[in-house]
Amino acid sequence: MKALSCFLLSVLFLFVGLSVLHAQVRPNTNNQNVTIDSLQRDTIPTDTSKNNFKDVNGQDTVHMNNEGGLETVVTITANDSSWNEVSKNILHLYKGAKVKYEGFELAADYIRLDRNTNVLFATGVIDHNGKYVGRPVVIMPGESPIAVDSLLYNYKTQVPKTFGVMTEVDGGYIQAREVRKNIYDEMSLYQGLYSTCNLPYPHTHFGIQITKGVITQKQIIAGPSYLVVENIPIKFLAIPFGFFPKQDKKSSGFLFPSFGEDAARGFAMRDLGWYLTFNDYWDSEIRGTLYSKGTWEANIRTQYLVNYKFNGNFALQYGSYVQGVEGTDSFGREKNFRFTWNHSQRQEANPGTSFSASVNFGSRNAYRNAATTGQYNPMEAINNRMGSSIAYGKVFADGKVNFTANMSHDQNLSTGDLTLDLPTISLNVATFNPFDSKDRIGEQKWYQRITVGYSLQGQNRIQTKDSLLFRKESIRDFTNGIQHNIPVSLSLNVMKYFQFNTSFNYTERWYLQSVRNRLTNEPYGFKAVKDTLQGFKRAYDYSVSTGLSTKIYGQMNRKIGKVEAMRHTITPSINVNYRPDFSDPRYNFYRDFTDENGVYKRYSIFENGVYGTPGAGKSFGIGFSVDNNLEAKIRNDKDTTGTGVKKVPIIQGLTFSGNYNVAADSLKLSQISFSGRTALFDKKVNVNFNGSFDPYSYDRYTGTRIDRFAIKDGKLARLTNFGLSFDYSLNPKANENRSENIDSLRSSMPNLTPEQAQALARISTDPNAFVDFNIPWNLAGSFSMNYNQVFSREKMQMETRITSTVNVHGDFNVTPKWKVQFNTGYDFVQKEASMSQISIYRDLHCWDMSVGWVPFGRYKSYNITIRAKASILQDLKLTKRQSHFTY
Repeated sequence: MKALSCFLLSVLFLFVGLSVLHAQVRPNTNNQNVTIDSLQRDTIPTDTSKNNFKDVNGQDTVHMNNEGGLETVVTITANDSSWNEVSKNILHLYKGAKVKYEGFELAADYIRLDRNTNVLFATGVIDHNGKYVGRPVVIMPGESPIAVDSLLYNYKTQVPKTFGVMTEVDGGYIQAREVRKNIYDEMSLYQGLYSTCNLPYPHTHFGIQITKGVITQKQIIAGPSYLVVENIPIKFLAIPFGFFPKQDKKSSGFLFPSFGEDAARGFAMRDLGWYLTFNDYWDSEIRGTLYSKGTWEANIRTQYLVNYKFNGNFALQYGSYVQGVEGTDSFGREKNFRFTWNHSQRQEANPGTSFSASVNFGSRNAYRNAATTGQYNPMEAINNRMGSSIAYGKVFADGKVNFTANMSHDQNLSTGDLTLDLPTISLNVATFNPFDSKDRIGEQKWYQRITVGYSLQGQNRIQTKDSLLFRKESIRDFTNGIQHNIPVSLSLNVMKYFQFNTSFNYTERWYLQSVRNRLTNEPYGFKAVKDTLQGFKRAYDYSVSTGLSTKIYGQMNRKIGKVEAMRHTITPSINVNYRPDFSDPRYNFYRDFTDENGVYKRYSIFENGVYGTPGAGKSFGIGFSVDNNLEAKIRNDKDTTGTGVKKVPIIQGLTFSGNYNVAADSLKLSQISFSGRTALFDKKVNVNFNGSFDPYSYDRYTGTRIDRFAIKDGKLARLTNFGLSFDYSLNPKANENRSENIDSLRSSMPNLTPEQAQALARISTDPNAFVDFNIPWNLAGSFSMNYNQVFSREKMQMETRITSTVNVHGDFNVTPKWKVQFNTGYDFVQKEASMSQISIYRDLHCWDMSVGWVPFGRYKSYNITIRAKASILQDLKLTKRQSHFTY
C-alpha cells in the first residue's frame, strides 16, 4: 500500500510524494446513518409467522466436501433466530449471526446463506432510532478483521465482494463504495475516497476521489482521481491515469521542501532533501535550506532502532549565514555547525548494564543562527548553553557494587567558556555492618550498628575557550585526579526521645599535578609566577562529627473562627565537629610565599585540583539548626456532616542554621542562614524564601567582615541576601493533567520519531507547548526577587542590588474546538518585557490549525500552520510565515 499512499498524496500536492511504510486494516466502529446502495439492498424477511422460525440454542453444523473431497464443517450460530426456506434452499440468520468456514469468519445482524449459488450475503439492520447497526465484520483467511456495510462471499471460490469498506494506510483512510477480490489475490476498487479522517464520511469534506483502480501484489493501477473539498469536485486538478510499483519495504525518495520569506534573508526554500533507507534498522534524511540573499544550511539526520535492545538518532548541521546589511561594516558571513546524538538502551537487553548518550555540541552562535531556519523555533535563539553526557553503568556483586563512567561537556555560548570531562568515573560500595553477623539472634548490639562505606571518583577535566579547544597545547591544560572516601557512622536512639549520630570521614586524593609559586626578576621588578609540576602527589584529610536531635510537638486546641486546632513541630539539632589544621608544615600540603608586593600568604599546592585541597585552619565547631513546621486544621464548610476538617500548611521547613568555631581566633560565628516555604489560597500559590544574616560588622573601607558583632552598632544582624519566589496556578488540575499526559507519552518513547521526542522534551519544560482541550482554562505565573548587599569600592559603601521578574502564561477555550494560549513576562529592573507569544489552536478532528504571533521585540513574527494529525503524515502541512527578525 506504500505506493498507493504516494499516489494519493501526489494528487493532493500536485505530484508531491509521501513515503509510507505499511498498511493496516482496521474495523470501523462508528454508528452512522447509512443508506444501503440499491445494488446491495435485499429485502430482509420479517417475522410474519412464528411457525416459520426455529429458535437457535447453541450452534448448527453443516457438513460439506471441500475441493479435495474432504469433509469440512460449517459452523452457524444466531443469537435471535433462524429461518430455513426449504423450497429455495436458503437459510436466514438474525441478530448476532455468525458463520465459520475453514479460515473464513463472518458476523452480522443479518446473514443469508444460499446453498444453490454457494453465496453468503451479510448486512446490518436499521434499528428503531433509524441507525444502521450490526454492520458485518469479516475475517478473510490470513487477514485482519474488517468492518463493511455489506458483503457477498462465494465460499466455494472464496471470492468476496464488499460494499462500504474502509482501510487505513499509515494514518490515512481509504473508503470505497465497492471492493472485489478475485482468486489471483487482485483487488478492484470502485468509487474510492482518501482522507485523513476515520469517520465513515469525512466530516471535514476533504479528500481525494478515486473513480476506479486495481491493486495487485506488485503494482497499483489507478484511473482518474481528483480533489474534493466541501463536496465540490476539483476535476481540473485530476490525474487521468496512474501506474505505480508496489513494494513491501521502505525505499529511498525525494523530500519535498516548504517555502517562505524572511525579512532579512529573503525568500526561502526550506528542508529540500532526500530520504535514504538502508535496512530495517536505520535510515537517514539529507536536507538543505536556501535563502535568496545567500544564507544556506545543510543537515543530515540518522535514526536507528533494534527492537528490545537499543534505539537512537544523531544529526549533523552545518550552515553559512549572511549577517548585517550589504554595504555596511556589519555585513559579513558566519559559519556554524552543531552535532547532536541521543541513544538509549533497553533495560532488559543487558541486565545490570546501562548505556545512554545525550550529546549537543556546536559553534557559539549555532542556536542563534539556526533557530529561524529549517525547524523554526525562536525560543532556541535565546538559549545560551549547550551540554552533553555519555554514561555507562555496571552493577556487580548482587547490586552491592556500582560502577559508572561518564563523559560530559558544558558550553557557555555567551562567553565561549567550555568545560570537558573526559571521563568521570565512580565506584560505590553499598554501606555494610562489619561487626554484624548473619547468624545473629536477637536485636543488634550498639557496635553491630556501625556502618562502613567506600566510594571512588576519578576525573579528567579541561576548562578552556571553545576557540582554543582543538589546539595541541590544550592537552597540557587537562587536570585530573582520583578521590577515595571512607565514611564510618553510628546511629542510636538515646533516652527514648533523642537521636544520636556520630561519624568519621576519611578522604584521600591522588593528583598528577601540583603547583608552586615563585618570583622572577623582570626589568620592571619582581613578578609572581605559578608553575604546574607533573608527578604523583597524594593529599588526605579526615573529620569527626557527633550530633543529637529530637522533635518537640506543640498543639493548640482552642477554636478561632474556622480554625479548629494548630500544630507546631520543632526539630532542633546540635552537632560537634572537629578537623585538624592540614596547612601545618608536617603535612606538606601548604607552602609559604611572599608576593611581589611583600605580602605573605600560605597557599596549597593542590589549589587547582579537581577535588579541592585539604582544609586550612583547625576547626572545632558547634553546629546548630532549628526546623519548624506549622499547620492548622480548618473546618470544611462543604462537609454536610459538620465534622470534616482539612489540614492547611502555614509554614513548612522554616529552618535556621549556623556554626560556631571554638578553635578560630576570630569571627567564630558563621552567617545564620534561613529558608522556608508555604502554600496559599488552597495550595494554588507556592511561596519559597531563603536568605542569610551576618552577625558581624564590616570594614568601611574594604567591605570585609571584622571581629565586631553588629549588635554593638545597633543592629542585631545584617541581612546580606534574601530571595523570594512564588508561582501560582488558578487551575491546579491543568498541571496535573499535563503531567499525566507527559507520563503517558514517555511510556511510548521507544516508538517516537525524533521530531516527536523533541516535542515531548519541549512540553516537559514549556507549559505553553502543550495543548489540552479537556482543560477549559488555565492561568499561571511566577515571580522571583533577589536582594543582595555588595560592597562598592568606587563608592566605598555597601550597595543594594535587586533583581525582580514576573512571568505569566495561560490558555482558555473560546469554544470546545478553539483554544488561545499566551505567554509573557517583565523584568522590573531592566524595565523591559521578555519575549511574548500568543498562539491560537483549532481542532479539526483529523487535522489541526495553529496561529503563532510574537507581537513585538527582536523575534517579531507570525506563522500559520495547517497539518494532518497522523504522526506519519506530519509533512502533509501548509505553512505561511513572516518574520521581522533583526540579525
